[in-house]
Amino acid sequence: MNAPWKPAGVATRDPFVAYVCDEATAEQLRPVVTELGWSADKVHKGGLRNAVQSLSVSASPQILFVDLAESGDPLNDINALAEVCEPGTIVIAGGQVNDVRLYRDLVASGIHDYLLKPLSADALRDTFTHAQALLNAPKLVDASADRPHYSVAIIGTRGGAGASTIATSLAWLMSEKEQRTTALLDLDVHFGTGALALDLEPGRGLTDAIENPSRIDGLFIERAMVRASDKLAVLSAEAPINSPIVTDGAAFYQLQEEMRSAFECTVTDLPRAMLVQHPHLISDVQCAVVVTELTLAAARDAIRILSWLKSNAPQTQVIVAANRVHPGTQLEITRKDFESSIERKIDYVIGFDQKLAAQAAKLGKPFAEAGKTSKTVAPIADLAKRLCAVGDDGGAPTGGAKGGSLLGKFTDLKGLLPKKGEKKAK
Repeated sequence: MNAPWKPAGVATRDPFVAYVCDEATAEQLRPVVTELGWSADKVHKGGLRNAVQSLSVSASPQILFVDLAESGDPLNDINALAEVCEPGTIVIAGGQVNDVRLYRDLVASGIHDYLLKPLSADALRDTFTHAQALLNAPKLVDASADRPHYSVAIIGTRGGAGASTIATSLAWLMSEKEQRTTALLDLDVHFGTGALALDLEPGRGLTDAIENPSRIDGLFIERAMVRASDKLAVLSAEAPINSPIVTDGAAFYQLQEEMRSAFECTVTDLPRAMLVQHPHLISDVQCAVVVTELTLAAARDAIRILSWLKSNAPQTQVIVAANRVHPGTQLEITRKDFESSIERKIDYVIGFDQKLAAQAAKLGKPFAEAGKTSKTVAPIADLAKRLCAVGDDGGAPTGGAKGGSLLGKFTDLKGLLPKKGEKKAK
């Protein structure tokens, strides 16, 4: 029952709570509980079902005892308990099934111990004392504790440029290769693919946050985010398309705030429309990665987005990544002409690999994971390393758009259009 990020509000948790199925078990527990300095009133009836219902609306204790005597499927029921149990809680189970395989499976699922009923005072005392020792043991110093939080926004210049693919890959690389606790926040509420790319169900966390912003806190983040691995969690949604999202953006901003406290890195898949609707979302983002294709329409929108970022988020450093670049084929706009129009260099060029993209989709893995050794993924891995290194230094990536008027940039862009009778752009 552990999580990769620190639990919120540990100091306010009860030290012990139990949920038992019968009075006989309660009578066996109470004297030992009292002896250890805990309240006997925290021994409740109802077993595992009552535990799940109660903990879904209240904070978990530091040590939790649950009775599995009435459970028809203990493993699935323990997994249901894990969904509502706060990270860091030590869970001890009791039951009537004397099966070593069940014991091993329960321990593998995350519980601390499994005791056979009828319970003995000595066995209870020993396992509770051991659980207390674990809670009070000195914690290993985490070298990452001093790392400043680093927030990255991924913005696509056009639909289909692959911004979501890059966002998911960066989040996976930061968590797996760079060993940072990472949150992936997908703000495309209706059509987000953050969870889908990781072969996960998105859950209702994001839509619940939008509907009830007052609920957003550290505990909400722990329960709402879907874990992809020990160091990566995603908050995404597939809201019904017949239900428009009405929000002032406060929920999105508050989610970002809570993630800063819970994770070392946040990767936000930020649809370009959000820049217009909720410009405050970029205010505390250290780096914006603008993902583009080498097309005329993408060049036009890259100019507009870069200009917007310069005016509205001057503190945010900008990286331009050209994605889905077909090798050895005639480009709609050459890299040189594209860079001339946006008045800055492209920082990373990521090739087009249809076979790898299809394989990643079939496997339900991020693009970067499916192509670990591929040359196509190498620029994304380099970008992830750069972002993490800059985050450790507390600085920001170098490079940014040159000055100049937006009107002048559009005038330059028009020069890329083919004149009548010409076959290609100059």
